[in-house]
Amino acid sequence: MDGFVGRQRELAALDRMLGRVVGGGRAGRPGRALLMRGRRRVGKSRLVEEFVARAGVPHLYFTASAAPSLGADLGLFQAALEASDLPGAAELAGQAPQTWDAALQLLASVLPVDGPSIVVLDELPYLIANDPGLEGTLQKVFDRALSRRPVLLIGIGSDLAMMEALNEYGRPFHQRATELVVPPLNPGDVATLLGLPPAEAFDAYLVSGGLPLILDDWPAGATVPEYLSEVVADPTSALLVSGERAVAAEFPVESQARSVLAAIGAGERSFTSIGRAAGGLPQASLSRALDLLTAKRVVATTTPLSTRPSRETRYAVADPYLRFWLAFLGPYAPEIERGRGDLTLARMLNSWAAWRGRAIEPVIRESLLRLPELLPADTGVVGGYWTRSGDPEIDLVGADRGPVAGTVSFVGSVKWQEQRPFDARDLGRLVAHRRQLPGADEQTPLLVVSRTGASVAGVPVVGAAELLAAYPVA
Repeated sequence: MDGFVGRQRELAALDRMLGRVVGGGRAGRPGRALLMRGRRRVGKSRLVEEFVARAGVPHLYFTASAAPSLGADLGLFQAALEASDLPGAAELAGQAPQTWDAALQLLASVLPVDGPSIVVLDELPYLIANDPGLEGTLQKVFDRALSRRPVLLIGIGSDLAMMEALNEYGRPFHQRATELVVPPLNPGDVATLLGLPPAEAFDAYLVSGGLPLILDDWPAGATVPEYLSEVVADPTSALLVSGERAVAAEFPVESQARSVLAAIGAGERSFTSIGRAAGGLPQASLSRALDLLTAKRVVATTTPLSTRPSRETRYAVADPYLRFWLAFLGPYAPEIERGRGDLTLARMLNSWAAWRGRAIEPVIRESLLRLPELLPADTGVVGGYWTRSGDPEIDLVGADRGPVAGTVSFVGSVKWQEQRPFDARDLGRLVAHRRQLPGADEQTPLLVVSRTGASVAGVPVVGAAELLAAYPVA
């Protein structure tokens, strides 16, 4: 696999940042800072490594460890500094800075002044967790020294909430850095990498979440069942290990949050049902766990989209891969480790079609928003609608705004089955549900998204190929 299919936008952004460093800055301050965030194992470090290699300028690449020790961090930083190709860095041998102020001042002392350089601080949230004062120290050293050198400082982190907060008002580094979000590879990238037709590419995206490490092990042209048959029995496969490491890194001690996440991953969506599935947690404890999960962007919340306010909140795992792992792999890891991956695979394939039918819905909503030419002109958001009883439940609702719509622009259904197209019975159900949707009437347009088309005329149908067009490969 070419790890940089779909990464041209990010590489171009990094090139522009380095170009600003080379071009100099106002008042003798050519230095620039960039904060890069993205989910774990999405390829941030590999992206920056490629960028550094292409840039061909002196650089320091430092990766923090997860060890809760300031001394360990400083020792690793000093070793990386001495081993870097920054001019004069080797002459710092024997130095042993005891604070980040001293360590960053040493860095500043060997940055070239007559040409550009790059400094990378990978896993920045680990450093800040071990020394909360690092934010202020970094701001001071950047203002007084680093910004006066032609250097591009890149901070990388997987804790999305923390990385986003670093540049917020009231924080020491506010407005000093450009932000760059590195998303997973999208369904179009997956189709290109694996050579899959559109419907199978969406399937592969639901399993891999667009994570390069998983796609790197995916044989070209292999469908989901073919790929799973090869890797599920392997306890060291990226498909299995990536989820374990992501959950352990995000929630090393928050056992309640992990229990709640497992309940959501198993398919529970309402506050009450999640609490029951997580062992009957008290409401206060459940609220704290859900607040933590949503703050970390691991869990997303949605409410019914219509012209009427609703408190029927649903919770879902935000990352497609983690959603798959929690449903099919995480709970059964011991089974795989004792050599019975065949049981895991059989369970997975038996439930795959039903699970996929629901898991594809948020992907379809996002894809439709990327294709405004397929939607009524006044569509600004695409969501779903449901009631507490589940009758009606509508897959697709387009509106001018959310969470409470001013006008409903369309009502739609998702039929993502391999053998059965959208038929007259489905159309009758959709029309009946439209009548129950606040803000919709018989004039509200209908829309169908179907994996295998429709056997009934008179309603627009969007297929997998049209959806894939939302993700042109750069």
